[in-house]
Amino acid sequence: MSTNTSVPDRNLALELVRVTEAAAMAASRWMGRGDKLGADGAAVDAMRLVLSTVSMRGVIVIGEGEKDEAPMLFNGEVVGSGGPEVDIAVDPIDGTTLTALGRGNALAVIAVSDKGTMFNPGPCVYMDKLAVGPE
Repeated sequence: MSTNTSVPDRNLALELVRVTEAAAMAASRWMGRGDKLGADGAAVDAMRLVLSTVSMRGVIVIGEGEKDEAPMLFNGEVVGSGGPEVDIAVDPIDGTTLTALGRGNALAVIAVSDKGTMFNPGPCVYMDKLAVGPE
């Protein structure tokens, strides 16, 4: 078994922080307004806009999908401005109900891996997220 010892591109990592930050900031304008679709739409639009500026050629492997009837960030969509080929999982806002009700603990999610290395679950309804440290 071969181990990938490549160091992640720091510029790409920081650009991805900007992607989630844009989605979170856009969704925050909908906090407590009782509009799940408005919050989700704002987060999706912002994430898609900033993703289009990132130096990568990404393919959404896990996206908004059929459940959210999303016109953007769907499975198979190509994003980025060109560069390294990567697989991407996104959830512009995990916690639309929490946001609409003005509660905490919603988050914007993105994960990126080398092309062809991310599990593709197909058209599933929901993916659980697990956040872990580097070790």
